[in-house]
Amino acid sequence: MPLSFQISQRDAASRARIGRVTTPHGSFDTPAFMPVGTRGSVKGITPWLVRQTGAQIILGNTYHLMLRPGSDLVQRMGGLQRFTGWPHPMLTDSGGFQAFSLSDSLRLTDDAVMFQSIVDGSTINFTPERAMQVQNELGADIIMALDDCPPSIDPSSTSHARERMEEWKRRIAAGENVGRTPDWAKKGYDHARRLDEANERTIRWLERCKAAHARASDQALFGIVQGGTDLDCRTRSASQVTSIDLPGYAIGGVAVGEGTEEIRTVVEHTAPLLPESKPRYLMGVGYERDIVAAVRAGIDMFDCVLPTRNGRNASAFTPRGTLKLRNARYAEDPSPIDPDCDCPACKPALAGWPLPAESGFSRAFIRHLFMADEMLGPILVSLHNLRHFQRLMLDIRAAIRDDAWLALANRWPVVGDSLRGLPRPNTD
Repeated sequence: MPLSFQISQRDAASRARIGRVTTPHGSFDTPAFMPVGTRGSVKGITPWLVRQTGAQIILGNTYHLMLRPGSDLVQRMGGLQRFTGWPHPMLTDSGGFQAFSLSDSLRLTDDAVMFQSIVDGSTINFTPERAMQVQNELGADIIMALDDCPPSIDPSSTSHARERMEEWKRRIAAGENVGRTPDWAKKGYDHARRLDEANERTIRWLERCKAAHARASDQALFGIVQGGTDLDCRTRSASQVTSIDLPGYAIGGVAVGEGTEEIRTVVEHTAPLLPESKPRYLMGVGYERDIVAAVRAGIDMFDCVLPTRNGRNASAFTPRGTLKLRNARYAEDPSPIDPDCDCPACKPALAGWPLPAESGFSRAFIRHLFMADEMLGPILVSLHNLRHFQRLMLDIRAAIRDDAWLALANRWPVVGDSLRGLPRPNTD
């Protein structure tokens, strides 16, 4: 088998568990948070610094790596680990989420996703077989089946959709080229039918992916459960997807427009439907409260772009909430981002940087870097955010191991009510 998963401890009061996944490029502890290296790199951060934050596995984006530099080139260069300088476990996503996010400009059929390359404008016919070929060439340890990711909730009912429709009408009236109108914006759109269609397409594509997977001995293929916020659809999708024996399974189509409570309801319903003995991966979910609730529902793996995307925009995560470091209130603030954090931005000496152990880069200095458009600002905040989420995972694993959920709630007020049912934490 290309992957093994050992559960070492289970929480008595929830479905949370501690485990370890072993792959051809090493092991990682679960629950695990995977930083996202979209184009083969975690933006602005060297691989050894990513490793220093505590990350044991990172994610690469199949869609973007296929377009540039091309999976065939990556294969000739020895595979993703050698090409990127990250000799540890890697996962590549399927491209299904890109089909969702680019739905205004692509065509979806029962056979493939067809879209125009953002690099050279060429037409890409992305079939399940092509998704497998690209990921086989990239060589990640864990690869994802191509899925059909529908809107989680009826998009025509959201204010965002209405705003986009008004913008399209304005551009049409002005004679502009608005591109392809997505299916959900067309007259007669039926959201329930769209969810059923996505479920059926996802299972057919999974069957094709498994048949086309050419490296089953060293790459673990995961299937993806869809169904939006419709719990009956989630149940049907989970039954279909898990009927195919695979090394692991994922919950997709979450955190794509629905709120925190809806995310929690879907995950708590779906996670127990996935095999107990195999890794469970919640795709694209990254806020602390959502991670804690999902761990307690039995999820083992997470990924999200938030640490580096927010870091590049001067938004720093802390256990008590987010700091917007461009704000004038930090112009003369001598404190590090988080005095309790041991990242290279908050405690450089621990990383071997020649500053006193109690000293860190001040909020004032970091604000100056952003105001002056100096690249060190995004690097420092991204490093801090990456470490923030690895510290959270360490504390979550400790909470499971020591039955210390109340201590977690006290130390991480930002998790809010994701620990419902426990005594209220002391926030004085």
